[in-house]
Amino acid sequence: MSVFLIIVALALLIAGAWRGISVLVLAPVLAMLAALVSGAPVLAGYTQIFMHATGGFVIAFFPLFLLGALFGKVMEASGAASRLALAIATALGSGNAILAIVLACALLTYGGVSLFVVAFAAWPLARALFVQTGLPARLIPATIALGAFTFTMTALPGTPSIQNAIPMATFGTTPFAAPGLGLIASAVMLGFGLVWLQMRVRRLDGAPAPKTSDAAPQASHLPLWIALVPILSVGVVTLAMGNFILPALDTSYLGDPVYGATDLARVKGLWSVITALTVALGLALILSRPPRMMQVLNAGAESALLPLFNTASLVGFGAVIAALPGFEALRQSLEGLSGGDVLISAALSSGALAGITGSASGGMSIALDVLGPSLSAQAAAQGVDPGLLHRVVAVATGGLDTLPHNGAVITLLAICGMTHREAYVDIFVVAVVIPTIACALIIGLGMMFGSF
Repeated sequence: MSVFLIIVALALLIAGAWRGISVLVLAPVLAMLAALVSGAPVLAGYTQIFMHATGGFVIAFFPLFLLGALFGKVMEASGAASRLALAIATALGSGNAILAIVLACALLTYGGVSLFVVAFAAWPLARALFVQTGLPARLIPATIALGAFTFTMTALPGTPSIQNAIPMATFGTTPFAAPGLGLIASAVMLGFGLVWLQMRVRRLDGAPAPKTSDAAPQASHLPLWIALVPILSVGVVTLAMGNFILPALDTSYLGDPVYGATDLARVKGLWSVITALTVALGLALILSRPPRMMQVLNAGAESALLPLFNTASLVGFGAVIAALPGFEALRQSLEGLSGGDVLISAALSSGALAGITGSASGGMSIALDVLGPSLSAQAAAQGVDPGLLHRVVAVATGGLDTLPHNGAVITLLAICGMTHREAYVDIFVVAVVIPTIACALIIGLGMMFGSF
């Protein structure tokens, strides 16, 4: 009965999001309803669990959301984002519209631009290219999702995404954890995703193209190198900070309780990403000089809030669910399915929570808060490299997170002017089914060959 209650709460969350109800309202209401039906104290569940988990997520990851949104807004307002996208589209040709949009989104997200900003920036280009080639409009959301919501979010080594940053504090890893397996997972997601979309193009032959007569978006006069340098700096600075600069500094003060009684291994990855995004933002401001700079920065700061609090609210929902008796029964069932293997256990538990919360970062945060120490201990006992565990958890949460109540899915469909009924099936395949297959593959490879 208690497990059934969790399923009902999740179903109601998905149904409400499908109908357009904000998760800021829906998540706490359903969390408290689940607590009430289960016999848990409702007010204590709200103030001591929901709000603590929501606030904890904001405290931990506000800098990444803020810097990502600021950087993305500057890239968008200066024309740098559209310049990069147009350069890729021009290089590949209009006949490869789907591949061009996917690669443009991938480059922007790997460069640190928030996937929400990428969705806004990619939509005009995607619409124009789909008009030119007569491709079905209903495939635009899945095309953008493949480039922005999948391999660059969880698998590609070095990505500054929040989903790649969260495991670093728990496992003492860097954004480049298990790079070989990350590249394999990325290739699977990209390759199979493109194959699926091309199959759908043939199957939907004759379906309506986007309703616009624009042949192409307005070209930016910004030189390509100016648009490219800030993006490239993210990976370079992240790598340099994590491997050379921070290890050379005296960080013994981190052992002081004032600074959380931690060590460099726990914060190195997060500090590297924060520094890289700060440098990229500075370069973008200096090189591209967007018009009305103060208004752009203000708008970027404000645009960070909705994605941050949507995700944090879903974290709160998941934390309440994780505190219910039914979740322990669900966790034990998943543990039984894993056969005691830490990689399978980590993938199942974090993936399930990502599905419950509709958020990879939210589900991952809860899973690592609750299970992180035990997973680390099991990995040490089984001789599993922490980098491998990092990559498996990241990829696992990037599958079931993209259910209909996912905030990025709702935002993307709204940007494209489509409903779940029209476009979600293809999003589900490229952002849920295929990433899940990729996760299973790297788990198998990790079990056979270890981390590489």
